[in-house]
Amino acid sequence: MTQATSSPGDAANSRLLAALLFLSVLTFGASPLLAQDAPQGPIAPPPDHHVIRLGNEPEPPAPPSLPESEIIRRFSQKEDEYLATRTHFTYKKTIRIEEFGPDGKPSGEFQLVMEPARDADGKLYEKVVQRPQSTMQHFFLRSEHLEGLDRIPTFPLTTAQLKNYNLKYLGKEQVDEVDCYIFQVKPKTVERQKAYFDGIVWVDAKYLEVVKTYGQWMTDLGPLRVIKDLPFSLFETYRENVEGKYWFPNYARSDDTAEIKGQQIPVRIVIKWTDFKPLPSAPQAATANTSAPANP
Repeated sequence: MTQATSSPGDAANSRLLAALLFLSVLTFGASPLLAQDAPQGPIAPPPDHHVIRLGNEPEPPAPPSLPESEIIRRFSQKEDEYLATRTHFTYKKTIRIEEFGPDGKPSGEFQLVMEPARDADGKLYEKVVQRPQSTMQHFFLRSEHLEGLDRIPTFPLTTAQLKNYNLKYLGKEQVDEVDCYIFQVKPKTVERQKAYFDGIVWVDAKYLEVVKTYGQWMTDLGPLRVIKDLPFSLFETYRENVEGKYWFPNYARSDDTAEIKGQQIPVRIVIKWTDFKPLPSAPQAATANTSAPANP
């Protein structure tokens, strides 16, 4: 695979810093935010937030209706529930990576389709169900090159993980017509072997469930690049309400630029989870009937 040599996390850190700065004071009545699959240009950032910047306002203008600690406690408990429940669902996972030419149009694409399955021991894993297809010109990818995506936890703020983070309330905003509380999430410490989430979460203000995240995963070496030789680190992830009660990720996207032999190559990754259905139960070995025969 061709080595990409862009400075680790420079673009990602800049966009995350800008997002945090502009989220200090928010306006209301904005149109719903919708994740766009179609390219908006070579390295179009995630959808803009309709906000107003007013100097260095240190705190949100108004606190949430519930204590911040109570909001955090409740949505982290929901994260526990969704993490456990999602293992009982099947879905189709489509990963598409695009590179763009000087004209801003896609010049190559890699696509991989996977589904969850169980091995002989009943353990869940994701299997490839459609042979990878690639027309990329600057990168050579195989399905195993995407295994780094598995290092990104689907639900980063479970009750067990809260002790690793500092959370700060930033205000309110609508996401797809859902009123949301916004929290900034910062790891208390960073390590070499374990990555921690650094970004923003949107929490449904009525049901206290995470509906969107935007951020990166940090180690003491900087932002984690989840795919070897590609610069992706900052992801925007939307969630879908499944069966009217579970919020599962259904769309994630990252845009960045790789430098190859002095040439700037805009790249994009889009991950979609679709067709959520309850997963069939693991087969159980038949047990012999050891009960004593009834007396005549």
